[in-house]
Amino acid sequence: MQKPTEQPDIRQIDIRQVAARETEEQFRILVQGVTDYAIFMLSPAGIVTSWNVGAERIKGYRRSEIIGEHFSRFYTDEDKAAGVPALILATAAREGRAEREGWRVRKDGSRFWAHVVVDAIRDDAGSLVGFAKVTRDITERKEAAAALEKANAALLQAQKLAAVGRLTSGVAHDFNNLLAVLSNGLQVLAIQSRTAIDKKMIEGMRKAIDRGASLTQQLLSFARQQPLQAQVRDVNGLISEVAPMLSRAGNRNTYVELALQPGEAFVFIDAARFEAALLNLVVNAVDAMPTGGTVTIDTETVQSNAALTPALPAGRYVRIGVRDTGIGMSADVLAQALEPFFTTKQAGKGTGLGLSQVYGFIIQSGGDVCLSSEVGKGTRVDLYLPIAQPAATVSMPSGNGRDGSAR
Repeated sequence: MQKPTEQPDIRQIDIRQVAARETEEQFRILVQGVTDYAIFMLSPAGIVTSWNVGAERIKGYRRSEIIGEHFSRFYTDEDKAAGVPALILATAAREGRAEREGWRVRKDGSRFWAHVVVDAIRDDAGSLVGFAKVTRDITERKEAAAALEKANAALLQAQKLAAVGRLTSGVAHDFNNLLAVLSNGLQVLAIQSRTAIDKKMIEGMRKAIDRGASLTQQLLSFARQQPLQAQVRDVNGLISEVAPMLSRAGNRNTYVELALQPGEAFVFIDAARFEAALLNLVVNAVDAMPTGGTVTIDTETVQSNAALTPALPAGRYVRIGVRDTGIGMSADVLAQALEPFFTTKQAGKGTGLGLSQVYGFIIQSGGDVCLSSEVGKGTRVDLYLPIAQPAATVSMPSGNGRDGSAR
């Protein structure tokens, strides 16, 4: 006799269905409550079918605005032209998961750096029913990483220049001692010389020694070994006074313009050395504009709550900018521009000590130098100097580094 077929307990089925619906509702509430992540579903074709609060906060679209739209609208025009949205769905469908980082676009058109994970969703039969997409805004992390990388590069450059400065200082002092011996010997020979030829040769040697002494002073300037005659001076006033001389450094096709911040900007500076440094920068700018152009000198008071450069802590500074419209520098040239004896000029056109001399003087004055340039778009040199009070009377220590140790 055949046993009757057992019928499923209807009550048990109802309980399982209710539990499944409750679990699904709890999951929906959980996803909807997440604000730090954009979590939403896509159809197999990439149409948005769900939208949580985090997606609205990060991307800027309300649920009613985005449901039924294609998710490619979150991508940049460049990525859409390259087929990136379709590629990420194809990868997720093929491998089950796709993970990317890149720029995404909010409703207002602004961009943010996103970390994106797309998971393929399949039914029990293995058919693709859609995608789950999770997006996180990591713009701050990317900017922090970029800032750290830039700071590390600047620190390495500063350390390299400091090491070169110490070597340069030793070489300059030794060279200066040799020049002193040669100069004393020439004085003796000048007394004993008889003929015009002797005197002419001695005069030529004396000029060579003077040139060597000038070169030594430039080396010491880079190495921050020259004593400064510093006083509290108004930078805008100094620039205005030397403006006629700066204008004469140009030519018929080159112009020097001033864009000084109104009012006074006091710094503790050696006025003569500052004027020489400014003239040096203008001459370099003119040389970088063989077909003519404009050199602009501007000033600005800067208040920074964070370190401006690895060498400059937070504080108030005067920025003196010298900008040209010349040929600019490549990244490789820019990285070496402050090093002594480095030059892109033809042989005999320069010693390669101009920018390095300016750098050494500004560093010795408690400031820093920032260079920016792009090929074909000119170069900008920014000098930063700490703001001083007009009544300050303290003398600048000479020959010392920032940490007070002798260099």
